[in-house]
Amino acid sequence: MSQIVTHANPDLEILAGNKSRCTHADHRRRGFHNLYRLARYSIGLRAARVMPLEKRVDLRIARDEGVSRLLALPWFSAVLVVRGQDILFEHYASDFSKDHPHSIQSITKTTLNLIIGQLLDQGLLDLSRPVADYIPTIGSGYAHASLQQVLNMDVVNDYSEDFADPQAAYYRHEEAMGWRLPLDPEHEETQRSFLVKIESADTTNITGRMQYKDANTDVLGWIAERASGRPLRAFLADIVDAAGLEGVFHITTDREGVPSVDGGACLTARDLARYLSLFVRRGRGISGQVVGSSSFIEQTLSGGIAMSGPYDDMRYSNQTMVRRGCIGHSGWGGQYAVANLETGVLAVFFSVLETEHAINRDFIGPVIRTLHDLTLLSA
Repeated sequence: MSQIVTHANPDLEILAGNKSRCTHADHRRRGFHNLYRLARYSIGLRAARVMPLEKRVDLRIARDEGVSRLLALPWFSAVLVVRGQDILFEHYASDFSKDHPHSIQSITKTTLNLIIGQLLDQGLLDLSRPVADYIPTIGSGYAHASLQQVLNMDVVNDYSEDFADPQAAYYRHEEAMGWRLPLDPEHEETQRSFLVKIESADTTNITGRMQYKDANTDVLGWIAERASGRPLRAFLADIVDAAGLEGVFHITTDREGVPSVDGGACLTARDLARYLSLFVRRGRGISGQVVGSSSFIEQTLSGGIAMSGPYDDMRYSNQTMVRRGCIGHSGWGGQYAVANLETGVLAVFFSVLETEHAINRDFIGPVIRTLHDLTLLSA
């Protein structure tokens, strides 16, 4: 029998700049709006019970100049402001909707704050211990770093995340996440096979500022599995139930089914708000179940390491970005979500930057300030 002639999957082939098609500037908007179905591997989780949301529009938000600027951005996808179970403001781009999942990229990392907090309260982790105590096979890139260093992006190693550099380690990591085709189909990279290869002569960070690395989050997820004996997907399923999500919590995985907790989740704006409500409730679910740690969340608010660039007035703390009583996180390419733990107001913003490397440092700062202001305006 003759061999069938095939071609590369067009959504995942590698284009200019070593970017996969679904993250390339010319195709990124479609990619981020549809990552949940374009990635090679993914799982979907649904809640047993749903947290209802009801529209109670606050006209002050509709008249806010900062909001008007957000809506006018060419990259805009969605904005949502919620207090308790009330939707105070909601708006979507013409090619997006309230029922459509959006890639939330690194906002996914905040799930590790909840998971690690649980395990600390159960006495299964010690943040002062080195990673090698939990993962003996880990390479020099993390072996001697403490869990607290990894949580705070306070580790130095050869993992690079410069999207403008086509040789950055991130692009090899992306293969493990299933966001691109493997260089060698016979030896496809997985999360754990990739993580153990990261190296460092000295993991000590002497800069006093955050050293951002997606790999840190995946190391923490592996530690959570080793310390608890539970798979990551079980923790995520608990979080989905506790948040009372209405739609599907999509998350990409590697070929072995390990969730990409560094940035693989895709959610509707409303479900992201439901998820953020877990932080306002200090890790308690809609039925009172515990999926986080109140004490760890309080420690998160007061701890952390200084950030740079457009995040100058923020700290990176326990897989979150903190600022004046708020816990939030940005996502590569234009997302930001924040929970004000003092006012109980949540704000979610989705967009897709179509610049070459999905970075615009003049863009994210005003977005963050606007969303933080909205959590105060609507208190």
